[in-house]
Amino acid sequence: MDIKALDKKYIANTYARADVVFTEGRGAEVFDETGRRYIDLGAGIGVNAFGLSDPIWAEAVARQASKLQHMSNLYYTEPCVKLAKLLCERTGMRKVFFGNSGAEANECAVKAARKWAFDKYGDESHSTIITLKNSFHGRTVTTLSATGQDAFHTKFGPFTPGFVHASAQDAGEVRALAEQGGCCAVMLELIQGEGGVVPLTRAYVDEVVSIAREHDLLLIVDEVQTGNGRTGTLYAYEQFGFLPDIVSTAKGLGGGLPLGACLLGERVEHTLGAGDHGSTFGGNPVSCAGALTVIERLDETLLADVRRKGELIKTALTGAKGVRSLTGLGLMVGILTEKPARDVAAAALKRGVVVLTAHEKVRLLPPLIITDEQLTEALTILKEVIGE
Repeated sequence: MDIKALDKKYIANTYARADVVFTEGRGAEVFDETGRRYIDLGAGIGVNAFGLSDPIWAEAVARQASKLQHMSNLYYTEPCVKLAKLLCERTGMRKVFFGNSGAEANECAVKAARKWAFDKYGDESHSTIITLKNSFHGRTVTTLSATGQDAFHTKFGPFTPGFVHASAQDAGEVRALAEQGGCCAVMLELIQGEGGVVPLTRAYVDEVVSIAREHDLLLIVDEVQTGNGRTGTLYAYEQFGFLPDIVSTAKGLGGGLPLGACLLGERVEHTLGAGDHGSTFGGNPVSCAGALTVIERLDETLLADVRRKGELIKTALTGAKGVRSLTGLGLMVGILTEKPARDVAAAALKRGVVVLTAHEKVRLLPPLIITDEQLTEALTILKEVIGE
């Protein structure tokens, strides 16, 4: 079977795929159809938190699939309740809405914020959400509208109104928009992942939090990519010293199956009632059973190891030939290279290392359980590719 030819014939041409067919993997190693081994520094864009074919995750998924794979949200099922309880206990949030993706989690965050404002003011006069320039919040029409990149605001209009974009460097722009009135929330990525792995500064975040509290705006944090241990804490906001009102997350949460979650804090825990929102597959028992094994294992020992390996990456690449700068936290790293990032990614793949790109940077999102030996081997190859 010619997988590449059949893909081009039958699958919508929305992806510029690399010239490789992957067939199986274990941990941080993945193999193509010829049996060639690659070291995976992408984890399915941060999805495979515990790597490929993780036996604990796979066993939980298989056990649940053979027991009850789906029943819809008209009925109670155990895995989603257990997962929601665990997430709330670990974060201090109060309620969880489950969907299938980061975009769905962000859609829920938008709806919850606007419903909260509607309940508070009795109308839709305070429905605008402030997001940041260079942000990325998803590919639905509404989450594209929330995204603060002009490149995404063409071809699919009209876009959803009710979003304004402020600088990610100057909190004064957030203040000016808040003072204009009509806003209900500020939505942040603490590290702008698709925007090039660009962390916000602690001083900027402190000021935005202060502005939000001063103007009675909800604080929404998009942890779709930064969450679930990726940055060295369960969620990145823990490293910025505040508790959000709403947190959206996905990717690593499901460990490889589609799952998104919108975590609702005390101010909004009762905002969404029966019929206000829904998702046919949200909270699917199989996805939640797998996710439980992810969250249960993200203890401080593992998170400390994520932070350590993040420093290992920075130590190995800082000052290396062809490397201009590094950004990120934990195992979410952006590398600005002298060569075009896409050329580096293509050359690395030929040498047996899978990396990602984000804007002009090479992006690394390896499985959290990658070994030091695998990481060192991959970084040695990557350094050679960048410096050639």
